Amino acid sequence: MPKTYEPVTTKTGMTRVKEERMPFGWSVNPYRGCAHGCSFCYARGFQGFIDKKADDEFQNHIILKMNAAEALEEQLSRLARRHRHDLEAMRKELGEVVIGTATDPYQPVEGRTELTRKCLMVLAKYGIRTSVTTRSPLILRDLDLLEQMRSLTVNISINTLNDRLARRLEPRSPLPSKRLDTLQKLAERGIATSVFIAPILPLLTDDLEGLEALFAASAQRGAESVMTSLLRLSPDVKDWYFRTLKEQFPDVLERYRRMYADGSYAEAGYRENMSRLLDELHRKYASRFRAALEWSLPRGANRAGDEPGRPGLVEIAGEPPVEQLSFPF
Repeated sequence: MPKTYEPVTTKTGMTRVKEERMPFGWSVNPYRGCAHGCSFCYARGFQGFIDKKADDEFQNHIILKMNAAEALEEQLSRLARRHRHDLEAMRKELGEVVIGTATDPYQPVEGRTELTRKCLMVLAKYGIRTSVTTRSPLILRDLDLLEQMRSLTVNISINTLNDRLARRLEPRSPLPSKRLDTLQKLAERGIATSVFIAPILPLLTDDLEGLEALFAASAQRGAESVMTSLLRLSPDVKDWYFRTLKEQFPDVLERYRRMYADGSYAEAGYRENMSRLLDELHRKYASRFRAALEWSLPRGANRAGDEPGRPGLVEIAGEPPVEQLSFPF
C-alpha cells in the first residue's frame, strides 16, 4: 500500500483521559496512524474509532491534524480566562499533559510538518507539565525548545537491544542503538528522561539476560527511571501481530495462540512469573538510576522538570504493571 497523508482540521488540541488509572489527565496526538509500523502497537486498536483498519493502513495512511497547535492554544487560552489568568491554578487543574499516547509524535513526517514542535511551543508558553513518548531521534531537533520548558519528561520507548530483532518487528522504527544514543544526548543536556521497556514480548524479548541488559544500558545512558509492561493484544492488534509472527517467527505462533487464548492478556501463570522477574530488576537497579541522574547533571544543577512535590526518581512497585497502556482517547 502506498503511503498517503491526509490533512484534517481538529476541534481540540488535547483530549481528556478518562481512565482513572492513568497518572495524567490529558493527551495530545498531532497524528493518527504511525509510519513506524510496529506490529504490536496498541494504537492499532484505535483505528476503528476513525473508520480505519488496524492492518498496513495504520502505517501507510497518516492523518495530520494541521491545526493541532492552534486548537491547543484555544483550549488553554479559554482555560486561562476561566482561572482569571492565574496560570498556577490552571496548571494545577490540568496536571500533566502527555504527547505521544496514540502514535509517535516524532514519526518521519514531523520533520516536515513540525506539528509536534508547534504543540510543544504552546505548552511551553503556558508552563504546562509535559511528558513526551517517542522512539525517534528526531526529538533532538527540538532540544532548544525542550531545554526551555518549565516541566518536562521525555520517555524513550525501547523493548530490545537487538537491532535485527527490532527491524523484524518494527519495520520503520529507528533502531534501538539510535534510541539509546538519543537518550544519552537528552540526559547530558539536563532533560529528565525515562525508558519505557514496553511492550515486553513473550518468547521474543522477555528473557532475563536481555531485560537486564536493557535496564543496565538505560541507567548507563542517563535514564532516571524505567517503566515495564507486558504485551496486551486487543482483537485488532492480535490479528496483525499474529500475521507478523507467522511471517517472521512461525515457531512461536502456536505458543502465542495458547498463551492469549482467553483474550487480550497472556495467561495468568506467565504474568505472575514476569511480575516477579521485573520486580527483582526494578529493585536491583534502583540505585543505578539515581546514580545516572547524578552523572548527567553538573553539580548543584536542577534537572529539567524538577518541582516541589514531584514523585521520586525511580518507581519501584511491589508488583510492576503487566499490561501495555490502554485507555480511551
